[in-house]
Formats: sequence, structure tokens, C-alpha cells
Amino acid sequence: MTHILIVDDDHQLLRALRVALTAREYEVTLATDAASAMTAAGQHPPDLAIIDLGLPDLDGLTVIERIRTWSSLPIIVLSARHIEEAKVSALDAGADDYITKPFGTGELLARVRAALRRITPTDEQPTVTTAAFTIDFAARTVTTHQGGQTRLTPTEWHLLEVLTRNPGKLITQKRLLREVWGPQYETETNYLRVHMANLRRKLEPNPARPRYLSTEPNLGYRFLPDRIN
Repeated sequence: MTHILIVDDDHQLLRALRVALTAREYEVTLATDAASAMTAAGQHPPDLAIIDLGLPDLDGLTVIERIRTWSSLPIIVLSARHIEEAKVSALDAGADDYITKPFGTGELLARVRAALRRITPTDEQPTVTTAAFTIDFAARTVTTHQGGQTRLTPTEWHLLEVLTRNPGKLITQKRLLREVWGPQYETETNYLRVHMANLRRKLEPNPARPRYLSTEPNLGYRFLPDRIN
């Protein structure tokens, strides 16, 4: 049974989410503050965590950062903070998704299912295949289905690898710049625009309307495969 940890100080919301998730055969652990959340996560590690940012003892960002020191489990943020900066901070701290309150139960359940589908270890996915191209991580090659290998620069390959090893997940501009160019380049978003445009030109069937390399304006990028297994 999949184990989900929910961290929120809204007792009514906790009860509603527990009913909705247990009805779908998830095992649910509830926590109302950061301290109890960390204790629960250590005693019975969850498969997925749903965390509110506005906790009474610590900011939810701190909980996310602490979990990320020992686990790569999917984390979905629930928050009443609607501003873009809050979303970026949560994603940079290690969250996989962000839902603003109020939200529908159906939307949350869909996000949970999508996050759990992405848990497959990358070493079990030596290739990624779409209708337009195939990536071979071991050989470090990309082959389009219209004929032959596509030559990528080392920077283009690195960008593509980060995105495709996290299918469906929003990777922030800051994270991409840090991983590909280094911490000193975290504000150089023009680098991303240029190289992402080149990747789309080489891989997308219609670069002007990208199907696989999607932009989240002012936030980051996602790789959208034909199907997330």
C-alpha cells in the first residue's frame, strides 16, 4: 500500500484529505507541524509527502529541505501563497509540484497519481523514446525518427538529460542554470532561452509549438513524454 504523509495545520483539511486518500486505498499519516512531520517521516518513511508551507513551528520550505537531505520521494506543496516567488522557492527547495489553496480534491488526486508514476529509478530507463526521437543515455546519442542521429553540443545534451530524467516534472530555471553552468550563472536566463531554442529546433517536429520541451513562463521547463510510465 502506498504511504502518503500529509503535513498541514488545518485539521478540517487533514480530515478531508485522509478520507479521500484512504478511500482510494492509500495509507495516510497526518502531521500538524514540522516537528511531528519529521518524526513521522523518520519512523515510517512515506512514498509521497504533501506539505503546507505555513506551518506553526517551521516554514514548510525547511521541512522540504530536510527531507531532501535523505530522500528523493515526491513532494507536493499545498499553499495559500499565490505569488510566483513562493512557487519558485518551493520548487528550488526540492518540491516536485505546487498546488495553491483552495483546490479541488480531484486535482490533488491527479497530481498524486502523476507524481507516483515518476518514481521509476532512472537506471531502469536506459533510453527515452517518443514519437519524434529516442535518447540513449548510455551511448549519449539522440536519434530522430525522421532519419539519423542528431548532433548535440555538450551543453544541449546536459540540459536534455536533466529534463528527460525528470519526466513531467517542472525544473526551475535556477536549477537548470546551476546544474548545467554552475551556481554563479543562476540568473543568466538568457543562456537557457538560447539553448532551449536550439534543442527544440533539432528535436521538436514543430519548434514554434513545442510538444516535448515545454516552457512554464518565468518558472522553468518540463519534458513531456508521450506517456509517463
